[in-house]
Amino acid sequence: MRLDDDYSLRLCEQLARWRYEDLPADVVHTLKLFLIDTLGVIGGAAHAPGIRELNQRLAKWEAAGTATGLIGKRRYSPPTAALANGAAAHALDFDDQHDPARVHTNCVVLPALLATAEDIGNVSGKDFLLAHATGAELHARLGLACYNSLGKGWHPTMVFGTPAASLGAGRLLKLDAEGLRNALGMAFHQVSGSAQSMRDGVLSKRLGAGFAARAAVLGAFLAADGLTGTRRPLEGSAGLFALYERAEVKPEILTAALGSHWRIREYSFKPYPCCRCNHTAIGLGIKLRGEGVKPSDVKAVEIGMGNVNWLTVGEPYDVRRDSVVHAQFNTAYGFARALIDARVDLRSYQQAAISDPAVVALAAKIRVLDDPAIEPTAIEPARVKVTLNDGRVIEVNSDTIKGSPQEPMSEDELLAKFRGCLEFGLGAKRADADRLAAAVMNIDKATDAATALLGAFPQSR
Repeated sequence: MRLDDDYSLRLCEQLARWRYEDLPADVVHTLKLFLIDTLGVIGGAAHAPGIRELNQRLAKWEAAGTATGLIGKRRYSPPTAALANGAAAHALDFDDQHDPARVHTNCVVLPALLATAEDIGNVSGKDFLLAHATGAELHARLGLACYNSLGKGWHPTMVFGTPAASLGAGRLLKLDAEGLRNALGMAFHQVSGSAQSMRDGVLSKRLGAGFAARAAVLGAFLAADGLTGTRRPLEGSAGLFALYERAEVKPEILTAALGSHWRIREYSFKPYPCCRCNHTAIGLGIKLRGEGVKPSDVKAVEIGMGNVNWLTVGEPYDVRRDSVVHAQFNTAYGFARALIDARVDLRSYQQAAISDPAVVALAAKIRVLDDPAIEPTAIEPARVKVTLNDGRVIEVNSDTIKGSPQEPMSEDELLAKFRGCLEFGLGAKRADADRLAAAVMNIDKATDAATALLGAFPQSR
């Protein structure tokens, strides 16, 4: 792979030319749905393990600032607000994802932009949406170009979210192409994020999006202050493509038809609050229960998936770990829960639910396999084989996931999820949720986007 030494600068020159008027109407509408979905899941995470403790620690260190942590409406510095809101947005594992790119975007990009816009003040809704489009589009494209990052052990949400969100924040700060390159370079200098936390099922997993958002904000503001960042953050011999991705990259995906072919249209919204790798199997479990398969009838289950999914969620379920994160990243648990309850929702990943003896017993009968017939990096396919006590065998398969463009959630379903999250975490009434949704849908008319969103976000009851 040999790229021009000014590859990163050329990318930033393209982004610097974007204007709000260049955004197609359906892309703007999708950005608004991103805002609704992400603000909902932030509210839903108010009592999620790790989030209360994180905010208590941050509040001990910062009693004031120019940005807002949405949980508790605490005042923080912009990097700290981005950390707090990013961690909350990712805590329930209910946030949007670009499935082929394997990136959760708005848990990084939105917190970074919100903190940046609040500090600047009077950022118009149109400018906010343009910056949002910049971050979301680049996050997806980086994940697609670096197509096996998760397979190498990186957490793509963090590794690609930091530079993508920093470019979005840089647009809010009115940086020119050289300034955007400095923001990109500053972000790259801070890039980190191992997949080990998700494989170990620990709380640091849900903090990663916040770490990325914090680094993005810091990088963009330092660039605005005139500090120079890595000049070849993508293409350099120790840049992202060579160092992190070992040259296993399709760089043309990053720049091909940039600004005319929108990857934002390809994002998915999550119907279940757990790792996306589980979703196809969960959908099949709900389907089987609907067709009359009862947990008591099951002798054994085999679930086949691609190698990267298997590495991420294929371990046997271990109730002794007493870990919600482990349950969120475990297909055996998710499938068992789906077959028992005919649903998977926020209640499915509460402490009491993950140690339910019925689900533990059923999960022990489930083997998750690395299926060589499935493309190793494919996120969508799952094959389920259920052997019943009477000897019958039932096989069901799917190559699509609920919530994706191929099997989308309706806007009514998205709004129901949004209201449910705000009620679950904040005790918000429907009127409170609808007020926030209205602020989002009219954000393009706002003269101060951050004030409009923060003012409508419900306080905890």
